[in-house]
Amino acid sequence: MTDEELVVEFALTRLDHPGLDLEEVAGLVVRRVGPDRMVEFAGATLAHRDELRGAVFPAAVEHVLRVVLTLRGPRD
Repeated sequence: MTDEELVVEFALTRLDHPGLDLEEVAGLVVRRVGPDRMVEFAGATLAHRDELRGAVFPAAVEHVLRVVLTLRGPRD
């Protein structure tokens, strides 16, 4: 999944759940993409942090948030 596809998935999930905060929306995205992508996202986070292991779900959520906030760019 490309970063752009991830941002689209995040945006669509946020439209479905407008009352949730960003971390909760990221959690829903991680649940929607399934276990294989969850492991992929967690691996990206752990590689970014230079860690060998960590909890999969929180690391995957962190990856989604990092991608969304990075591509979102600076706020005006």
